[in-house]
Amino acid sequence: MKKEKKLARQRASIILQGRSGVLSATEGAQRLGVSRKTYYEWEERALEAIAWALENRPAGRPPAPVDKEKEELRRRNEELERKLFLAEKTIEVKDLLLADDEFRVRDAKKNGKADKRVEQKR
Repeated sequence: MKKEKKLARQRASIILQGRSGVLSATEGAQRLGVSRKTYYEWEERALEAIAWALENRPAGRPPAPVDKEKEELRRRNEELERKLFLAEKTIEVKDLLLADDEFRVRDAKKNGKADKRVEQKR
């Protein structure tokens, strides 16, 4: 790998010398041991790579790819948690209403007043 990297750097150096006018395309191709056509193809790829490497990018680590299955499970979990929360609150409200009805019945019996509405609910 180290040898390949060194060779790539040498190629890049020759291409940059050609772009800066130190070498002609023919001389660059000869030094690289390729045809002028191949030299120009490499030059184009090198310039594209340089431009890509120098583009502005957001700082920090790139976002992790989204796993659709995990995202669907996360969404479903949130939905079920909301439903559970609502069910628990509904039970609390029913318990409060039942306790209130029992209090009214007890109070009505204590005071000798029969509240038909409360009796009917039971």
